[in-house]
Amino acid sequence: MPNRESLYHKYPDYRIDVEPNPGRVCARLNRSVIADSSRAVIVRETNLEPVIYFPRNDVLFEFAEATPHQTFCPFKGEASYWTFRCAGLTEENLAWSYEAPFDQIAQLRNYVAFYPDRVELSHSN
Repeated sequence: MPNRESLYHKYPDYRIDVEPNPGRVCARLNRSVIADSSRAVIVRETNLEPVIYFPRNDVLFEFAEATPHQTFCPFKGEASYWTFRCAGLTEENLAWSYEAPFDQIAQLRNYVAFYPDRVELSHSN
């Protein structure tokens, strides 16, 4: 595996801000709840759309299976993925998390995100 290091030192203006998500947010796949939390966070990253991350304990992993797929972000680290199966639908590599994120974004450890164009996200107060 190549040496994968953080690029914060090369791009000191790059920002990743983690904020509490106001209220409750629910993720559904084919109308079935796969995550529900009042403790989710919004991650705002330079040049990217905001992404909701759910605490791992608020994700229904009984519908999930870990996959070998991985990606690397030079600002967050190595991402692991899960495929979700429920209500007759399978979505490959639908969710990801950073199991050992870089120190600069350590607060994302134990959080999981879903591709927002592949799940239904609903918000309530």
